[in-house]
Amino acid sequence: MNYELSIQPATRGQAPEIASLIMLAMNHDCCRNFAAPNHTLDDFHRMMTLLVEMDESLYSYRNTLVAVTRKGALAGICTAYDGKDFLRLRASFVEAAQQHLGRDFSNAPVETTSGEYYIDSLAVKPEYQGQGIASALLRAVIERVGGRQPVALLVDQGNPMAEKLYERIGFRTIGDTTWGGHAMHHMQFTIHNS
Repeated sequence: MNYELSIQPATRGQAPEIASLIMLAMNHDCCRNFAAPNHTLDDFHRMMTLLVEMDESLYSYRNTLVAVTRKGALAGICTAYDGKDFLRLRASFVEAAQQHLGRDFSNAPVETTSGEYYIDSLAVKPEYQGQGIASALLRAVIERVGGRQPVALLVDQGNPMAEKLYERIGFRTIGDTTWGGHAMHHMQFTIHNS
């Protein structure tokens, strides 16, 4: 890593930057899909910023670790939570999408369930990519969970570089699913206690 970094809990004041990075993790095609047909990516970003600012949301700053450079720049984020809380936390997204976008996502597929700690969003700003920041964030989440349950994520099957990163950390594919119209691998990291 070429940057001196610290991994720390996010703050509410970082919400606009965190929202931008969550949108980067989702990819802008998925974001346009959520916002369409009558809203822009800026509208979606405003909604996501509000969700990051909330205490009870999938995207809450409280569920987010940030990688911060020595100079205080936010370089990357990892948003994760216990899978058993998914439906409760998703309720704020469903409500916000109805209010801000006029869209109903109450029947969207469930990404995770009880029994796994779910990494919802992992992203590093383009100017900091390739420096080991994503790996550091993943390891921080794994350490935080401490082997109590598997850590899981979805990776787009069209993103083999991300899949290789996860495999290097120790994630293994346990199944396939779709999200945002994309074919995904459901991957888990499990600490085997001997």
